[in-house]
This record gives sequence, structure tokens and C-alpha cells, in this order.
Amino acid sequence: MSDEHGGHPEPAEYPEFLLRLPGGGPLARGRLLAEKGTNGSQKFVVLAASPVRSEVVPSFPLRMPSSHRLRQQLIEEGAIRESTTWQGRLETVRDIECNSPSAAAEILVGRSANGWVEWKTADGHPLADFLNNVGWGPNRAWLVRGSNVSGLDLVQRMWLPEQRVSLDASRLRQGVEQGVTKDQLRSSVEEDYESAATYNQKLELVEELHAFLSRMKPGDTVCTISGGRLYVGEVTGSAEQTVSDGGRSNLRRPVEWQAGGYPYDELPEELQQKLSVQHDVVDLSVVKPLLDGLGLSDAELAAEAEAAAEGDVSAEIAAITERRRELELPEPGPELAAELLVHDVAWLRELRDLLWDERQLVLYGPPGTGKTFLALELATFLGGGPEQVKLVQFHPSYSYEDFFEGFRPREDPETREVAFRLTAGPLRELADLASREGNRHIPHFLIIDEINRANLAKVFGELYFLLEYRNKSVRLTYSGDDFALPPNVFVIGTMNTADRSIALVDAAMRRRFAFVELSPRIEPTSGLLHRWLADRALDSEPAELLDALNSRIEEPDFRIGPSYLMKKGAYREGGLERTWRTKILPLLEEHHYGDSLDVQARYGLENLRKVVAVRKQRFAAQPGDLVWGEPSAADTDADDAS
Repeated sequence: MSDEHGGHPEPAEYPEFLLRLPGGGPLARGRLLAEKGTNGSQKFVVLAASPVRSEVVPSFPLRMPSSHRLRQQLIEEGAIRESTTWQGRLETVRDIECNSPSAAAEILVGRSANGWVEWKTADGHPLADFLNNVGWGPNRAWLVRGSNVSGLDLVQRMWLPEQRVSLDASRLRQGVEQGVTKDQLRSSVEEDYESAATYNQKLELVEELHAFLSRMKPGDTVCTISGGRLYVGEVTGSAEQTVSDGGRSNLRRPVEWQAGGYPYDELPEELQQKLSVQHDVVDLSVVKPLLDGLGLSDAELAAEAEAAAEGDVSAEIAAITERRRELELPEPGPELAAELLVHDVAWLRELRDLLWDERQLVLYGPPGTGKTFLALELATFLGGGPEQVKLVQFHPSYSYEDFFEGFRPREDPETREVAFRLTAGPLRELADLASREGNRHIPHFLIIDEINRANLAKVFGELYFLLEYRNKSVRLTYSGDDFALPPNVFVIGTMNTADRSIALVDAAMRRRFAFVELSPRIEPTSGLLHRWLADRALDSEPAELLDALNSRIEEPDFRIGPSYLMKKGAYREGGLERTWRTKILPLLEEHHYGDSLDVQARYGLENLRKVVAVRKQRFAAQPGDLVWGEPSAADTDADDAS
């Protein structure tokens, strides 16, 4: 940047632009020049006798060091000095030429500024409206890759030193102008790259060229990755086509890069997901608030909001702050433990910590141990309500198309014709909901009941990768979209270990999920029925009978959970006997099929009552804890008695 005295010839097509200082302050005046600076951006002149903010925000020297140095230099030279017109402010005493409208705005307001939007005409039209072939709408954010272009790192070699960004278009004909339509580009690429690119490469090239030439505009944020760091800057001018550097940077745009970069590994996970998309030009507008807030603390964001010249800038800062809200999982307390009849609140907190660390959790154990109930209740608590919880049940014929997305027959409501249309499954629906604005800090849960009943590799497909690498994205099979699992999506699966028809879970799944056992032999399941009965002032006999039953089942995976006896029907007249006869014994008969075991004699209710009575007699004679374990002599005595 440079500064000079007045006397610049002004092109008639550019009107005078105004910029209001913060807090409803006075208006600064300036003009856009046709002349371009060293990096290709159009210069801008701040006119003499324009007001200047007296202080700068704390982040200004770090985020925009070149503008900060220019401001300090102008103050030292006396080009900016204390104002005699506006008390408590500074003012320019001569015309000051800057390399871009944004730099001109920044020296006046003492913070980073988008001059293409903040400089306006007297009737409120932003400066960007007066540039040729510049798209409408809000400013966007872009990723442009340049660290490996034909084996060269253009970011370090050219982009940062020369304040530019470029795109390889070595075969594209000369004369393609900024603002070209996608259809025009498609025709040019088809002819110019006829034998040099595949069909898919041509499609991708058209999208990237159109984004660089026609969608990108001055004031947009641009970023790139090099050497493990993310570099961020602002587009400060139009695109131009050149022939240079072996054809590696034929399309160029001027950029004002921020000093230094940000370590990639320390970036927000949501930003890393978008940066992992494998294209040379990627629209990052959805994460622009995260880019705008990089390197700023909440206090510095608040300072920038306070220093903003217009209300809409304050709203933008507020949007950045909202986007940066931390995702949190509430910590379970004694109230939840009491509601769920869990023996120790520390056990619930461990589940919460496992979900926070792994994002995926499986509750496994025999039937009737309350896996699905606990998953739903825990997800509802951690997510803040049932609206954030979706449940699906896997089965042997469940597929990727059912689970995520696929082409399904759908009837047109108007023509009544049936056609195959791309349809989202439950995981895609939940991911879309979780990624909406305002939802990104709210946990969302997918409960997968009987997760081991389906062919998991077939159901998850490429999503298997995303379960382990949450900061990456993949190209989807059907839609072709680049997709990443939102950081606020958690998965809880349930697995019935007594189901012999299901093969053992593969190592890939075990690596991606944390596994927590719910078994009648350990807490919180072992004492759950006792606590449930005591909570309802009911007799403890059903819990004692269940303990006696499980002590006779040798394989832990086939022991019976308490859920069968935690229903109202079991406590009506004859309900316990009916539940035992129709629910519990059939499970054990299937387990012992072909064993020549008399299931009724070993597990029947009448015989177990005798076992309980014998143990109570022994407990009365020798007081101590009544512990149920492996079959004992008392069990044998009861069998003999029967």
C-alpha cells in the first residue's frame, strides 16, 4: 500500500462513496480508481478531511498487519492527525491512496473491514454494485487448493508473496472473461480439453472455473492449505487470464492475505470437514462464520462488534459467536440415576464420557436387560428432549438405501405417476437436521436397535469411514454430494448377545464403537429389579426368583434380564406365573434345544421357589449377604426335594 497527495483523475463511472464511522459517527469520503495495484486489485482513495476512528480493536494488528502498519505510518507522517472538526476523533489531512477499498476502510475504522460492502453511495448502494461482472448476493467463502500444482507449492511460491490466488487452466482458450456463463464454459471446456480430460474431469473443471470466474467476487473470503496451516484472505479484485509459470496459474485474482496462518489440527472440526472435500475450488460459505472468527477470542469478537459501523456488521459478529457455541453433553446427576434406578450416578457419567470421546456407543447383553429403554432415556436427557432422538431397528434385509439414501419408488402428487426418486433415510434426515443453523450446538442421537442383525458393512457403506474420521468428508454413492457427519450427531446401538443367528461383530465396528455390557450378573442390571420393586413397595420375591434362575444358567449371554418382570401384567392375579410360562421358559427351551434337559424341572417357578426358601433358611441361620451365584448345594437339595 502507498499514500499520496490529492490530484487523482477520477473516472466518471465511479461515484463518490461514503463510510460511516462506528456508533453513528460522521461520514468518510472516498473514490474508486480504475488504476490497479501491484497485485491486481483496484486502488481506492480516501479523500482529505475524512474522519478517522481514534482507536483500533485489539485484534487489528494481528489480523490485518499491513493496514495497521499503514495507519501508524500515516499518523506518524501527519497525514492522519487529531481532528478539529470531530471531537475525540482523527481526520485525514490529504487524499490517501490504498491498494483496495477494504484497506481504505480498515485504516479509518481500526478493524478488519469488507470495503466492497461498507463503502456505499449516498443512496445506499454498496461499492460492489459498480464493478463489472460481479455477482449479486452476500459475500461467500472459498477454498482454493494450491499446495501441489504439478508438483509445486504455489501458495508459498507465489500466492502469499504476491498477494494472489490462481487456478490452473492451461488448455483453456484465451479471451474467457469474468462473468462467463456455465453453459459458455461447458462448450469451451468440451473443445479445449477434448482429449486431455475424462468426462467427469470436464464436469468438475466446468464447476471450478465457473466458481472462480463468475461466482467469486471482491470482498469474498478465500482460504488455502499449505504446510499444515490454513491461510485466510480477502479477494480484492477481478479475475484475469494470463500465460505464466508453465501454465500452472493461468487464472488469477488479487487477494489480501492475513499474516501467518492457523494450524490445521487446531481448527474447528466442522471446518476441517469442509476443508477435506477433494476439489480445487470449494464453496465454504456454510462455515464462513467459523473462518471469520479464527484467531479471535469471544472478547475480541465483542470488541469488533462494538467497533462495527453498521448494525448488520454487529449481526454478523453475533452470528460468528453463535456458530462458535460449544457443543456440550449435560452431565447426569443423582436425579437421573434415581429415575432410571441406576445403582451409581458415576456409571451414567461414564456413559456420557464414552459418548463424548467416541461419538458411538453399543449397549450389549442378554434379552430383557433394558438396553433400548436406557438408550432412549439417556439420549433424551443428553439431547435435551425427544425431538433430537431418532430410532431405527436393523434386520437382515436392511440396506444402505434404507439407512442413508437411495432411489425409492415415489408417486407424483399431481400426475399420480410412480418414479424412482432419491430419498433420504433416517441417518441423512438426522444429519441434515443437526447441521441446520441454530442446531449445531445441540446434540442429536440416532438409536440403532439390534445393530448386529444387519450386514453392517453393507448398511454403512462409505459411512463406516466417517464414524472413525469425523473431521473428514466423503463423496456419496447416489447423490454425489460431499458429506460429513455433523459433530453433534451421536449413535447408540443395542446388541442382543443371545441371538445365535447373528455372526460376531467385526473388528471394524469394534474399533468405531465403545461397548458397554448390560448383564444380569453385574450392575446396574443385577440389582435393577430389586430397586424397581422396592420403589413400588412390592414384594421382593420376583427379584429373588430371577436371581435364582440366573444362577442356574451357565452361559452369561443367555441369562434373563429383569425387563420381563418390570411390567404391570406380571403383578396382576396369576401374572407372575403367566409371564414365567409364556415369556421366560420359551427362551430357555430354545437355548437348550437338543440338550435333553428338562427345562421345566430346572427352571420352573415351583422348583425355584423351593430354592429361594432353602436359601432364606440358610440366611436366617447364618446371617450375611444373600448372594446368588453359581448352583450351590442348596439348589441341589431343592432339586432333590422336587
